[in-house]
Amino acid sequence: MIIGVAGPYSADTEAQRQHNLDNMNKTAAQLLAMGHVPLIGVNAALPVIRFANVDDKYEAIMKISLAVIDKCDALLMIAASPGAIRERDWVLAKGLPVYFSIKDIPAE
Repeated sequence: MIIGVAGPYSADTEAQRQHNLDNMNKTAAQLLAMGHVPLIGVNAALPVIRFANVDDKYEAIMKISLAVIDKCDALLMIAASPGAIRERDWVLAKGLPVYFSIKDIPAE
């Protein structure tokens, strides 16, 4: 399955943001080892936003993140945040599964 990984990114410091991103990527690596294809919306958004001239960076990140998550077969929500909740709701609205533990996801 193509599984999106959702969790908090935003934080008060760059170190905290990097820690949050690392957590999502470590989880994605576990999904890959299980035979799945992991996607993280913020990973797609951050390089683009770095060069974009946009007024609302958060909404631009979310727009890209939701477009990535839209291509997924399921979502793994590792922790709640406003953005992760939006991604969860997006997936649920499509009738697709949302997992809250990697242990609940069958290996490919």
